[in-house]
Amino acid sequence: MEQQAILAIGIFLIIYALIISEKIHRTVVAMLGGLLMVMLGIVDQETALHHIDFNTLGLLIGMMIIVSITADTGLFKFIAIWAAKKSKGNPVRILIALALITALGSAFLDNVTTVLLMVPVTFSITRQLRVPPMPFLITQIIAANVGGTATLIGDPPNIMIGSAVKELTFVAFINNLTPIAVLIMVIYLPIFVLLFRKQIQTTPELTKSIMDLDEKELITDHQLLRKCLIVLGLTILGFFLHQSFHLESATVALAGAFILLLLTGEHMLEAAFTKVEWTTIFFFVGLFVLVSGLIETGVIARLAAQAIELTHGNVVATSFLILWFSALASAFLDNIPFVATMIPMIQEMGNMGVSNLEPLWWSLALGACLGGNGTLIGASANLIVAGLSGKEGHPIKFIQYLKYGFPLMLLSIVISSFYSYLRYLI
Repeated sequence: MEQQAILAIGIFLIIYALIISEKIHRTVVAMLGGLLMVMLGIVDQETALHHIDFNTLGLLIGMMIIVSITADTGLFKFIAIWAAKKSKGNPVRILIALALITALGSAFLDNVTTVLLMVPVTFSITRQLRVPPMPFLITQIIAANVGGTATLIGDPPNIMIGSAVKELTFVAFINNLTPIAVLIMVIYLPIFVLLFRKQIQTTPELTKSIMDLDEKELITDHQLLRKCLIVLGLTILGFFLHQSFHLESATVALAGAFILLLLTGEHMLEAAFTKVEWTTIFFFVGLFVLVSGLIETGVIARLAAQAIELTHGNVVATSFLILWFSALASAFLDNIPFVATMIPMIQEMGNMGVSNLEPLWWSLALGACLGGNGTLIGASANLIVAGLSGKEGHPIKFIQYLKYGFPLMLLSIVISSFYSYLRYLI
């Protein structure tokens, strides 16, 4: 193996180890890794820029702007309190209602944004009921990753896969992944009740305190809410139709964001841009350049060749290998850098004669998104919930989460294996 390839692997492994260790912020580490690839001549700047997927970045930025403006109306707090009241203040029913809202929100807003909106409301409700917040937070992490699996825009790995493979449209993601995400969620809900019902008992007086809340007071700006709902509705419609109009999903999201900024006026502009998670955006930029070093030196092509050798090019075996490997790897590594590495590898398999790549893409999406539930560091949504919970004085311990998340993750991958086999591989 030539020197450049060895150097690229060395940089990649060191950066990956630093991302996992969380000693230095992952965005700083990823950007420095990407810059090292350029500075050491492994890729030149022009090639590095070519590898940055601006469709993924544009989609994320567009949705972040739309959701941040919508959050200012109080809509998401309204939905959570409304659901709590519809649950008659019963903590077990509220747990299920918030998990379902998180799953649905994660499918259409993206799971990172959804948990950012849900966690503060969850703490407000659990304080009112005087029940431990942990069962609610754990179910919401799991629901966010399952809900995010269902659509193109739900989870960063899906955004990246959809951006890399133009045939995999918004509608294709819904047709292929929403049924299995719904099935897994339906199986999980009774398990959540069995696991947590004894931990979240409360008194009739505290239940009544939830019923006394007025959710209508939480809507702070009705005019802005109307504008947001119209633009959000049109944006989601745009995702369904983007292939018909030959538009990328990023174009739809950014069009929605800037139409909303046009409707809301200049005073919203600064606030909306400060709420874009630029740390996440630059984390992606660094990762794309980091992985470009492995692509340009042929490392990814060699890995693809070895995987094909292992499975003899058999689509069933290759699909299961990608599903289980993705799930176990994504449980212990952040699924975003993992998927950034896997996408070019599957593309390379296509160049090597694997004729039907579609089952492989769905296996990667299912493995990476659902595998993120395995541990506290498996997905961005998990880390955000843990961070917000720690600030509230309720740190989620790695082992505490593992005993719930890992078995449930394995169950979802077993279900996904049957689903993939029956749908694509018979």
